[in-house]
Amino acid sequence: MTLSRTERTALAFVAAFGMLGPNAVFLYYFVAEHHEFFEAITHPVALSLLVDAFIAMGLIAWFIARYGTGRHGWRAFVGLSLLGGLVFSIPAFLLLNSEKGEVRK
Repeated sequence: MTLSRTERTALAFVAAFGMLGPNAVFLYYFVAEHHEFFEAITHPVALSLLVDAFIAMGLIAWFIARYGTGRHGWRAFVGLSLLGGLVFSIPAFLLLNSEKGEVRK
């Protein structure tokens, strides 16, 4: 897949936001405030959102395995998802599997 410079920049921005925004909060509470983290995931709403994200990750990984998307396969996507969540992993995965587009003047 070929992406323009603007598309690549936008995807990089979204991936950075995903890693430094929601994922940073998650990692902080997982590492520094682990008692609050484990208390939070026992809440039904938080647990349902966590399960929803894992199911979405699985469906997207299946799609990648089934239809292929470039050099990196479903394992790379799952690794990125576990590292930084879907807001990070989807744009990062698209960037990893893309080529630079032609510079338009």
